[in-house]
Amino acid sequence: MAFRIALARRLLNLSKTVSSFSSSLAPPPTSSSAAAVPKLGLLHQSHARFPFAVTGDLPHRVGDRIRLEYLSLPDEEQRVTVSQARKVLRAAQMEAVREKLKGLGRSCISYAEFVQICGNVPGIETSTGLAKALDESGAVVVFGDVVFLRPEMVAKAIERMIPSPAQDESETEELRAMEAKKAWIEKAAAAAVRREMWAGLGFIALQTAGFMRLTFWELSWDVMEPICFYVTSAYFMLGYAFFLRTSRDPSFEGFFQTRFDAKQAGLLKAHGFDVDRFHRLRKRRRAMAIDA
Repeated sequence: MAFRIALARRLLNLSKTVSSFSSSLAPPPTSSSAAAVPKLGLLHQSHARFPFAVTGDLPHRVGDRIRLEYLSLPDEEQRVTVSQARKVLRAAQMEAVREKLKGLGRSCISYAEFVQICGNVPGIETSTGLAKALDESGAVVVFGDVVFLRPEMVAKAIERMIPSPAQDESETEELRAMEAKKAWIEKAAAAAVRREMWAGLGFIALQTAGFMRLTFWELSWDVMEPICFYVTSAYFMLGYAFFLRTSRDPSFEGFFQTRFDAKQAGLLKAHGFDVDRFHRLRKRRRAMAIDA
């Protein structure tokens, strides 16, 4: 109750002050009008200033009519806290940095230059803190010492590297078909090399049988001994030349692998098999298996 009375008195004093101030700004009356109705003008001004009678119990009557329950303070949720104010200032600072970065007209800059640009913008955040905030918000992308100013371009490049499910399925089917075709080609090449090896074995057997006939029936050992020596030397020279050409041991396994590679390359070319495409698909499949 006492607070209401005090508030009413302050309002009354304020109204008196405003009335006196407005009367001082009013122009003075002329002599004719003052002489004509002097008392009527004063009475009108008095009623204009205070339209009601000012008595001693006026503050009490006005105080009873003041409803303090309608004068409520704002809720706690509507008040701006210090953290919210810092967040707003930080957002404004980040927006200023983004505008500066757009004005550069480049797609990437060094991290040192990026931190320097952040430091030139006034605000509550430090240069390193602002740079980290921009990186975390996705406004820029930091890769080591390089800062990409257009994250959408980086995202598109990554999307091009990651195949879609439909593309992945088609590539898987293509890889399976190529693997089946390559397995058939390898099997055919191995069979062809085995036939060559069997032919070589037959040639050596016939040569040995011929040398035996020449040694024991047609000619003598004295004649065939130097012939066998030179034939053996020729085989040794062929093995040495094979090693110099292929860098493999002149053994039956080395001969087989060399002939297999040659036969396989010929069959792959004859059937139009894209070896580079096959290796790319296998590499991509391994990478996807590791990521999964």
